[in-house]
Amino acid sequence: MKTLNALLTLDSLPSDWRNAVLVGRAWVPGRLAGPSPVALRPNGDVVDLAAVEPTMSQLLARTDRVELARAAPGKVIGTVEALLANSGDGRNADRPSLLAPNDLQAIKASGVTFVQSLLERVIEEQARGDTGKAEAIRAQVMRIIGDNLASVKPGSREADEIKRVLVAQGAWSQYLEVGIGPDAEIFTKAQVMSAVGLGAEVGLHPKSSWNNPEPEIVLAVTAAGETVGATLGNDVNLRDFEGRSALLLGKSKDNNASCAIGPFIRLFDASFGIDDVRQAELALEIAGTDGFVLEGASPMSKISRDPLDIVTHAWGPFHQYPDGFMLFLGTMFAPVKDRGAPGMGFTHEVGDLVSISTAKLGRLANRVTTSDKAEPWTFGISALMRNLAARGLLR
Repeated sequence: MKTLNALLTLDSLPSDWRNAVLVGRAWVPGRLAGPSPVALRPNGDVVDLAAVEPTMSQLLARTDRVELARAAPGKVIGTVEALLANSGDGRNADRPSLLAPNDLQAIKASGVTFVQSLLERVIEEQARGDTGKAEAIRAQVMRIIGDNLASVKPGSREADEIKRVLVAQGAWSQYLEVGIGPDAEIFTKAQVMSAVGLGAEVGLHPKSSWNNPEPEIVLAVTAAGETVGATLGNDVNLRDFEGRSALLLGKSKDNNASCAIGPFIRLFDASFGIDDVRQAELALEIAGTDGFVLEGASPMSKISRDPLDIVTHAWGPFHQYPDGFMLFLGTMFAPVKDRGAPGMGFTHEVGDLVSISTAKLGRLANRVTTSDKAEPWTFGISALMRNLAARGLLR
């Protein structure tokens, strides 16, 4: 059986990591312990950049961020191998470990951006969160809608005509509205500073009986609306809560430890950019303590809205983010493989090991628990400001 710690190796990094510009955050122990922005150098050293910029939000906002990540002086806090190894089970508080790579940025997400996940959301809605009804409803929905939505451009005249037909058939849905309508779904996935990083446990609401991981690419966007990098994320989803009512979206999405981001943000440079995001293929593996294994893939080429178009739905004259934001782009992965009784589909069990990976961003691995058993979130914005002040880093 795979273990979490066995995944926290150099394989967690992009395949070309020595040529990539990678920044993140680490907990740096000592007399004045605290979180610091860090950069990974080609020789494997992890360099503390807090003296240059005390927060990742400020670092990403700088026009010279790539040069700083590559060459700014800073204290070497350890090798990346050592930090990776100390970021999972049994982490030693006296040694540095990795955190989620974002800090003051808002954590936003776009949903229903792939046809496959769109259809599954319609099924959840029709099933009212009852997984036992999902298989029959899936067949019914596919008979009415089919898979002919894949080539439909959201907000187009063709989309309007499909809406007219589906309304006439009584098959229209709020999820179809944001899936092929003019306005993308943008919601708050988690609170500022609440995301967990590589190796941490991810939490499910203990009352949920139908849920799944959502492997996604997450864009790093500055206050000016500039997309400057990308990383991996797990938008843990409660299908039963959201299926019962769209008004439960907050409870479905924003629970303790329900948002994982990492391991590093890869900055855009000459060797990596938005076209690499558009062409990426995310792989997902779920390995349970019961021997259950599920694998899937989510090609970004099948996304219904361009990633930069989704950014414009989140940011602009109608909404600003002074500290920037992290934007989950959505997933096409909605597992239907039966785990228990036939027709019941997939749901997590405590102890599941979730691995999300793509060659140019690395691998994000986390183990599943319930949100009441995950480590409580106590280090928020005020704690960060006090910590930075005590370390003499605010200016």
